[in-house]
Amino acid sequence: QVQLVESGGGLVQPGESLRLSCVASGSIASINKMRWYRQGPGKQRALVASITTDGGTDYAEFVEGRFTISKENAKNIMYLQMNSLKPEDTGIYYCNVLAYPVSYWGQGTQVTVSS
Repeated sequence: QVQLVESGGGLVQPGESLRLSCVASGSIASINKMRWYRQGPGKQRALVASITTDGGTDYAEFVEGRFTISKENAKNIMYLQMNSLKPEDTGIYYCNVLAYPVSYWGQGTQVTVSS
């Protein structure tokens, strides 16, 4: 079992930045891949970024160049640095990990970008 807790969301104006954190506990050694998803109002949940245990990263087109996913293995923490935020980035951001063959989800943290 893996437990995930997100934090760092909030209300910001366009162009500002936020850093989200995801703290993992439980069967940490079982994790193969870590991901951030988001779900905007009235939209489907979408993959934002992913990072493998080796540190390889992938990003959705709509955040490429603005967001950075990273992790600190010793602290079991994954981050999502979000720069140049846009109103369309508004949504609930979820931490997700794959501990093959099981996927685990956090409760999410709200990000609101509004002028």
